Formats: sequence, C-alpha cells, structure tokens
Amino acid sequence: MTVSPLAAWTDRLAALAPALDVTEVPFRSQLTVRVSDPDAIAAMGDALGVRFPAVPCTFSAGTGEFGAVEVLWLGPDEFLVTASPDLQVTIEEVLRGALQDVRGSVVDTSAQRTTVVLQGPRARDVLAHGCSVDLHPASAPRGTCVQTLLARTGIVLQVNDDGYTILVRSSFAEYFAAWLADAATEYLAVP
Repeated sequence: MTVSPLAAWTDRLAALAPALDVTEVPFRSQLTVRVSDPDAIAAMGDALGVRFPAVPCTFSAGTGEFGAVEVLWLGPDEFLVTASPDLQVTIEEVLRGALQDVRGSVVDTSAQRTTVVLQGPRARDVLAHGCSVDLHPASAPRGTCVQTLLARTGIVLQVNDDGYTILVRSSFAEYFAAWLADAATEYLAVP
C-alpha cells in the first residue's frame, strides 16, 4: 500500500481552516522535459493538447485527451509536465514520440515531489512568512510559476485563480507541513 508523504498530517492541516485550506494531491505524474528546439517544443505541445509556455516563469494548462495537464516553465530548456497519476506512461510515450530525433529528454520525476494546494483568505499572508517572492496579484498574476525557497525548502510555486499550488520534495513534505502549521497559527481563531 502506498502512503502519501503527508498522510500523517491530514488532521493537523485540516485544523488550519478557515484561514488556510491545505490539500495534498499526492502521486501526480510529473515528467521533466529538457529540450531547446522550438519545433520539438511545439510538436510536444500539439501531441499533448497543451501548449508549452513561451514566457519565463509561467505555466499553461488544458484539458483534452489526457485530462487536466499542466506544463510549467522551469528554465530556458526545462519544463515540468504534470497530470493525473494514471496517465504517466501514456504522456511519457507521447512526449518521447514528439521528440523524435531531436536532442532532448523526458524523465519521470513523479516520486520526487508531492503537490500541496493552498487556498483560503490567509494563503498569501502565510506564504509571505517564508517566501521572498512578491505574491501580490500585480507582481504574480494567475499563471505565474517560479522555483524558489519557502522556509529554506526548495519548491515550485504556481499561482492559480483561487490560491497556490506548491510542489515540494517528498523528503521535505513533513517539514513543510510543520512550517505551514506554525506560520498559520496567528491567523487561527482563538476559542
């Protein structure tokens, strides 16, 4: 039986509501794509049904043949493709097929990170306690995606319409959860 990295933290994280709603979305397919050829990037996007972002520090999302898929820009020639866990092999094959003879790689990094969704009226305030990225909507609008440190933990942070998605290494997930619980304490209602 597979256990998610934050399974033991479900109750403690639920206790942060309504100031902060924390949901772990474990076992998402995560494929790191390294390619610099613009034609190959376009072919991968066409094959996936989701365009790869052309603008640094952004992500694109779409729903199609493979369900909900996101493509995150991590660097000039590095992207992260995320999807539901049951599509990992299919998406990996599609991406490799689109690469054809172009120099590049598609690597399964699914076990490396867990996904945490943060929502609620205090989500941005809590993140500000440990993240140096300005998350004000004027500086980080919906669609922003950055690699940064949060409480000295390397994360990938996505800005969504209704909150944030954090990709944190599985080995740091419990530390991250403990930090969230501590950072949100001041926003919890006192009985």
